[in-house]
Amino acid sequence: MTALFSALRQLVLIVLLTGLAIWGWITYVPGAAQWLNRTGLPDVLGIELAEPQTQDNTGDARRRSRAVSVVLQNVATGVLNDRITAIGDARARRAVTIRSQTTGRIDSIEFPSGAVVERDAVIVRLENEAERIALESARVALDKAREDVERLSRLEVSGTVSEVRFREAILARRNAELQVRQAEFDLSQRVIRAPIDGRIGIYEIEVGDRITAQDPLATVTDRSDLLIDFRVPERVIGQLQDGMTVRLRPLAQPDRTLTGNISTIDTVVDRASRTLRVRGELDNSGDTLRPGMAFEVSLTLPGKEFPSVNPLAVQWSDEGSFVWTARDGKAVRVPVTIRQRNSDSVLVEGDLRAGDQVVIEGVQVLRPGVDLRSSTDTSDAAIAPHRPGDRVRRT
Repeated sequence: MTALFSALRQLVLIVLLTGLAIWGWITYVPGAAQWLNRTGLPDVLGIELAEPQTQDNTGDARRRSRAVSVVLQNVATGVLNDRITAIGDARARRAVTIRSQTTGRIDSIEFPSGAVVERDAVIVRLENEAERIALESARVALDKAREDVERLSRLEVSGTVSEVRFREAILARRNAELQVRQAEFDLSQRVIRAPIDGRIGIYEIEVGDRITAQDPLATVTDRSDLLIDFRVPERVIGQLQDGMTVRLRPLAQPDRTLTGNISTIDTVVDRASRTLRVRGELDNSGDTLRPGMAFEVSLTLPGKEFPSVNPLAVQWSDEGSFVWTARDGKAVRVPVTIRQRNSDSVLVEGDLRAGDQVVIEGVQVLRPGVDLRSSTDTSDAAIAPHRPGDRVRRT
């Protein structure tokens, strides 16, 4: 009795499983219901099967079921910025070392170190007693020579003085005038003046020191503007122009960024380094910077245009970087080369044009040739092929 019950149970289970298999075959296998209708078996069993779908409808349904939902974004264009970074040295717009033109002892220093002076202001005075005496003596001699000329001029009228004697007197007066000029010049050399407007540096002398000709006394610098010299590679020479903006960061103050302009571009490329010397100009009206400081110079040069894509669109494989594009409603893998990374875009080089659609979400399950469906589309149909001028909603 037990064996019979077990056999019946197995038979019922086999019938159920067979029925489920047939139902699944009819439901999910395209053409199964159509084949059964041709055999006439449903009529014998008293079963009515639904009319099968046409081949086109079946293909559309299968394509809709396989289409991958993705988020698309249009390809834009961007300009590749070529950024040049160099180290530059600062120097004052003008810097002149003060030197004496004569030998003497320092009598006084008129300005302290660090003082602001104007051009021709007296900075140092030397002892000048001998020069003052020489000037006074020359003036006395000049007065006598002038009196002689006046006296001989009156006598010449009466004919009592020869013409030779009168000319000698005129020559003596001229020599006396030159002696006065020489004495005045010698006296002026005992005064040392500022050659330019600027600020005096630290003196190398003290009052009472005896100096000789050409001894350096101090330096006057005009640091209202600083000149920054740096070098750029020769490949960017054609892109340089006077007045271009440069960003400057003092190495001693890394948190500070300043803006200057190119003032001069050299005319000769250095053969050893293949670089060109460029001079930038930086405003220093606040007098917070000093000549001799080192600066990091950044120069941004506009370059070629490249396709610009969302950073999420760029993928990587063993062969390098690539993006997925939607062409004729299907996924196409396009290899690209990254040219520049920005905060919100990536400039790439590859088979892309402005207006093409790239996948920015859903890239993990894509394969070449897979049908795509935009997740921003409310219909179940796959996305249509992109045509120039079509607008794609961005997320």
